[in-house]
Amino acid sequence: MRFLFIAGGGAAPVHAGAPLASAARTAGHDVIVAAPDENIELINGLGLPARGVTELGMGEAMLKDRQGNWLSMPSTEDEEMDFAGRGFARLSAAAYRATEELAEAWKPDVVIGGEYNHAAPLIAHRFGIPHVRHTWAIYDRTEVDWQGATDELEQELSRFGLTEIPGSDLFVDITPPSLRPEGAEAAQAMRWTPGNPQLPLQPWMYAKGDRPRVLITSGSRSVFVPTLGIDFFRPLLSNSLLASGDVEVVVATSEPVAAQLRAEFPDIKAGFLPLDVVAGTADLAVHHGGGVTVMTLLNAGVPQLVLPEILASAIPMRRVDAQGASITLDSHTEPVETVATAAAKILSDSSYRDNARGLAGEIAGLPAPAEIVKMIEKLV
Repeated sequence: MRFLFIAGGGAAPVHAGAPLASAARTAGHDVIVAAPDENIELINGLGLPARGVTELGMGEAMLKDRQGNWLSMPSTEDEEMDFAGRGFARLSAAAYRATEELAEAWKPDVVIGGEYNHAAPLIAHRFGIPHVRHTWAIYDRTEVDWQGATDELEQELSRFGLTEIPGSDLFVDITPPSLRPEGAEAAQAMRWTPGNPQLPLQPWMYAKGDRPRVLITSGSRSVFVPTLGIDFFRPLLSNSLLASGDVEVVVATSEPVAAQLRAEFPDIKAGFLPLDVVAGTADLAVHHGGGVTVMTLLNAGVPQLVLPEILASAIPMRRVDAQGASITLDSHTEPVETVATAAAKILSDSSYRDNARGLAGEIAGLPAPAEIVKMIEKLV
């Protein structure tokens, strides 16, 4: 069978979708991934064939309207959700035509897309083939972001006489069942597995020393969000706990930022790291609240201290907080001693580690991507 995957919207959604695409390929199916040009090298590096379908990048899709005008930044949770929904819709609209041409030439049997890769349901509707939709991270869809995307796609939907984004034939959710919100759409659960790039390992990446290890990262968004660069890390590395020498600090970030950090803080390990490998050695992870970062750490059973870069990042983390596996503060600009106090609390209270491991066990018990591929085969 021919499986057309539609990905993009930054590096993290590519990481999230790669395991299912790889599982389809391992099962013997033909796979092509359609994605924005900016993601093609990453997808190829993960061992998947890919076709670039738009020059529009994630940053521009989010920050500018279709006429290229800069948008005002949102200031509330609902405004952020609407803003994100519309941004992903603009990226999907830009990718649609080239994806349609790809589908016409290649004739896929099924199309699989991330929850906000809206070209996928349109392609499935256009060619009358099954559509599979999957979440990228903890389920956080709201009526606000979905309506924003629907409004933004009015032109594309009207082409097919539609007023709503078409539904899916199979909805796959990687959210651990205990973290699904009340009223969440019914879904087929799937085990979340890492899909991030790798590099040659060094012993310290998979084995820590005698001190507690604190992992800090601001995820892939640091590439195009200035506030997640050096200014995110510097205050954290200066706080009383992390600067004391009582803990070992590892920073996962882009190499240009890492080089600056190594120069300023020579005792830390910093670089572009395989997050899934390093996560397994951490006693605590401090980060910005990105969805794939959260899932990587949940999968590794690591307690989390979240400093949300955007308000909406806190929405799914509140459910992890309620499970006693994390602490989510108000923002990434919290006073350094507030952060130090929260980090010390997690490190000194073993219940956070126990609860995080419980969630990791729940993830491990869900059907693997290979099982989901079998379900997709039955759809076709």
